[in-house]
Amino acid sequence: MVKLIHTLADHGDDVNCCAFSFSLLATCSLDKTIRLYSLHDFTELPHSPLKFHTYAVHCCCFSPSGHILASCSTDGTTVLWNTENGQMLAVMEQPSGSPVRVCQFSPDSRCLTSGAADGTVVLWNAQSYKLYRCGSVKDGSLAACAFSPNGSFFVTGSSCGDLTVWDDKMRCLHSEKAHDLGITCCDFSSQPVSDGEQGLQFFRLASCGQDCQVKIWIVSFTHILARSTEDQLKQFTEDWSEEDVSTWLCAQDLKDLVGIFKMNNIDGKELLNLTKESLADDLKIDSLGLRSKVLRKIEELRTKVKSLSSGIPDEFICPITRELMKDPVIASDGYSYEKEAIENWISKKKRTSPMTNLVLPSVVLIPNRTLKMAINRWLETHQK
Repeated sequence: MVKLIHTLADHGDDVNCCAFSFSLLATCSLDKTIRLYSLHDFTELPHSPLKFHTYAVHCCCFSPSGHILASCSTDGTTVLWNTENGQMLAVMEQPSGSPVRVCQFSPDSRCLTSGAADGTVVLWNAQSYKLYRCGSVKDGSLAACAFSPNGSFFVTGSSCGDLTVWDDKMRCLHSEKAHDLGITCCDFSSQPVSDGEQGLQFFRLASCGQDCQVKIWIVSFTHILARSTEDQLKQFTEDWSEEDVSTWLCAQDLKDLVGIFKMNNIDGKELLNLTKESLADDLKIDSLGLRSKVLRKIEELRTKVKSLSSGIPDEFICPITRELMKDPVIASDGYSYEKEAIENWISKKKRTSPMTNLVLPSVVLIPNRTLKMAINRWLETHQK
């Protein structure tokens, strides 16, 4: 039986979102405000409505403890509020300035994601209120977001129907067309299911879209977490589509071979298995120099797998090349990079940070001698 017990009519325009904590109900609206109500008798709290946003508020969500509320708006900001007194704790601006459509706390309250109309997704440190990592989807605006129950991964859904899985370092783990039209919402079941054979745990993910469908997915977090970095890189490369291989060829300055590789349906798995014989006999690449270059680039992929599998600390890896740094430098965004890699990045990307997508305040690079010494000590210990 369903029975209506109360109706709230305080907003002056469409109500876009509502969210519960253990003691409160939050609502947000096109009227630019967020309102808080007590679950005891549904009276509005004395410090409600919460006002800061200059345009429509699209989404609001409570931290798991219920002490903090996040709201995001067309004005390009995500705001954190103290629910006990209505005090504004932080204003976090989307790097691109694009309207923010969705926000979501991680299960441990340490992180917050914000997804925008231009496809950018930001992972914020919800304790320091600082931007941690930034990424983007290929097409469409972000309309949905959900964290895995263990907080190690989160999923975003776009207006183009793409479902994307990210890890806690903002690396894209998986992406596919989930709905023919836009995704409107997605959420994880909090209860794991077992395969009954190997004892692996899976979580169910539901996505719904404008194609009138609701789809249920099985995501194996236990399997992903248990995989070594070597397995992850190998898996990602093996999962490359023919288009991914074409993109890789262009990045390696081998774009003249794109047509040949496409004609022979070379995907990631085929790429890793290419030999000098198959390049000459099957792909008909006559130039010895060109064959050698292709093999060298493929070997670099394999070498990267081997180097990462040796347990190199993540802070020793250049965020751009994902390889062990030899000459680390500190950029003005506070992150360390391989000197040659960040110099090339700055010259091509017009001074944007590889980690935050924000404009670098300065292009001065400072040698990170402490990190270099630490890397050298690690090499002496692990590569004898």
